[in-house]
Amino acid sequence: MEDQSSNLFLSSLSRANYDRLASRSTQVELPLHTILYEEEESPRYGYFLTLGLASIITPMSNGESVEVGFIGHEGVVGGLHLLGPALLSTRCVMQLSGMALRIPYLELQKAFANFPEIHSRMLEFVQQQAIMVGQIAGCNRLHGSEQRLIRWLLSAQDRTHSSDLKFTHQYLAEMIASQRTTITVIARDLQERGFIRYSRGVVHIVDRQGLEKAACDCYAITKQLYASLYGRNAPTAASP
Repeated sequence: MEDQSSNLFLSSLSRANYDRLASRSTQVELPLHTILYEEEESPRYGYFLTLGLASIITPMSNGESVEVGFIGHEGVVGGLHLLGPALLSTRCVMQLSGMALRIPYLELQKAFANFPEIHSRMLEFVQQQAIMVGQIAGCNRLHGSEQRLIRWLLSAQDRTHSSDLKFTHQYLAEMIASQRTTITVIARDLQERGFIRYSRGVVHIVDRQGLEKAACDCYAITKQLYASLYGRNAPTAASP
């Protein structure tokens, strides 16, 4: 098994509870676009991500979709399903390929129901996710495409600890509810200002401090939520 520090949820647990979950899990690779759960369905597995980034997406009846959250190595894919029988209207898909410890969902349910520490940590993570979804919804409604894109790039870097993010303009447009042509113009402007480099579907963050100064308040709020999860300190930015 991976060392428990590779997933922050697992690293927050006592050794006994870590072993309890890890012994029932299997290490798996998660290629780009792997679906971790579908809307209106109970998941078969929970995932403790150790690498990569998973997007939580709300699909619309007209075929469009928008990202309302994401999970990296700090969390658990499938945690929200544990709170009750309601089927979620979101789906979860890998947007940066990675790895995870995959646990059968029934085993995760049993651990959540029977072990207070696991129960408490899971509620802590799910609460953070719920607050973040609300903040992102407000950001999508009130802030412009440039600020939403900057927030997204910085948040993605926080969770992956990488300055190189492999995303197409079309994907970024879908995630922040904008047009592809708009993202192309914004990316060109950010590149001219020396904040990023973009080539062949890879966004390289050059000047993180500059991006943070240009970001809306929503990034600082979501960053603090991420930093305080499990009583941790603020995340350390990756080196350019």
